[in-house]
Amino acid sequence: MRLFVFGYGFSARALARRLVPQGWTVAATFRDEGGAARLAAEGIEPVPVADPDAIAAEMGRAQAILTTAPPTDQGCPALPALVRPMARAGAFPDWIGYLSTTGVYGDRRGGWVFEQSRLAAQSTEGARRVAAERDWLEVGRGMGLTVTIHRLPGIYGPGRCAFDRLREGRARRVAAPGQVFSRIHVDDLAAGLEASIARPRAGGIYNLCDDEPAPNSQVVAYAARLLGMAPPPEEALDLDALTPAARRFYAETKRVSNARVKAELGWRPQYPTYREGLAAILAGGG
Repeated sequence: MRLFVFGYGFSARALARRLVPQGWTVAATFRDEGGAARLAAEGIEPVPVADPDAIAAEMGRAQAILTTAPPTDQGCPALPALVRPMARAGAFPDWIGYLSTTGVYGDRRGGWVFEQSRLAAQSTEGARRVAAERDWLEVGRGMGLTVTIHRLPGIYGPGRCAFDRLREGRARRVAAPGQVFSRIHVDDLAAGLEASIARPRAGGIYNLCDDEPAPNSQVVAYAARLLGMAPPPEEALDLDALTPAARRFYAETKRVSNARVKAELGWRPQYPTYREGLAAILAGGG
């Protein structure tokens, strides 16, 4: 079995770690020689993103295709790069996964959102994800492909979590009463993708998140306790003082349901809350 990745990064790496021991091979796009070398060093077969013949060959070989690249104002960059070579190769992979974001739901003032909830993206980035989801689903229907959408909240894991920000002195505890966020450990994300690959459903849309939406300040305080550090002092929320990315983060609050992926794919998070996830990262030396 073979996985092809357009945009190999944190999430795709976690999926590769699960699949390779099961006998899968993994190939991924690269843009420069440095990227090719990094892929090869991880045992991933490099494929030049600007070579349609090489991509067409991969489309004919891969049983599963994952695209993680964020959309631009021109749409999802993977669509023109993959769909034409796929059609030329007459390829019909068993599964195509597109990684989207729970930002497509916009602000729900702390309310729950489900896959069938109305999409109300408030940011430019969220609106682009809505359009990219639509485009991928339309391509799937038009070409008879099994396209799946995976909506993700904040992703954390070894090397990318509150511990790193605390150690570097970058962690902040912003007091935003009533504001909660969903998150997912990267290994649970990968397990959800693996479950979808095992049970592919054309047009399947899944929220992949843990079981306990929580305030970010609470997560930072818990991480500090695990490290034996004093948590950063709480500071009042001031949207105007935040970076654009942080402003988008704090401008929305919602609770994201994972009931569908549990019921349909049998997935259960190994780290149902940030507490188990952070403890495991620390135990692993992270």
